[in-house]
Amino acid sequence: MSEASLIAWLAERFEYSPRDPQLFELALTHRSASNQNYERLEFLGDAVLNLLASQMLYERYESADEGDLSRLRARVVSEEPLAEIAALLAIGDRLRLGSGELKSGGFRRQSILADALEALCGAFFLDAGLEAARRALSRCCSNVSSRCPTRQN
Repeated sequence: MSEASLIAWLAERFEYSPRDPQLFELALTHRSASNQNYERLEFLGDAVLNLLASQMLYERYESADEGDLSRLRARVVSEEPLAEIAALLAIGDRLRLGSGELKSGGFRRQSILADALEALCGAFFLDAGLEAARRALSRCCSNVSSRCPTRQN
């Protein structure tokens, strides 16, 4: 994928213009494709995503207690909804995968899609900070968070 294509995709999907496009190239590179891959960004992005989801849930569900908020956050940032968001964003089409992962359909695998979305969260954070990450992700994550109940039975 060319840098220009990546920049256009980020603008279209996230309304975001990267300062450092290489961060986003790295965020879309699976370990099967290179030793330089998204795993460290995934680690950081997981924390960023958890913080942003925690704040959104805290503000949205004023009467929920800590246990309810923790359960809701676990549901929002779990593999399935993250992979759903990644699929809607066509992240699989942008992933750099090794030949084995390509042959086995890694670009559709939920775990890889969710990991890549977390890596993108890390890239947004490193590229321009927490507010930039919040703005870029709010557009694509609102459809999942809107399905959360106020309390889990």
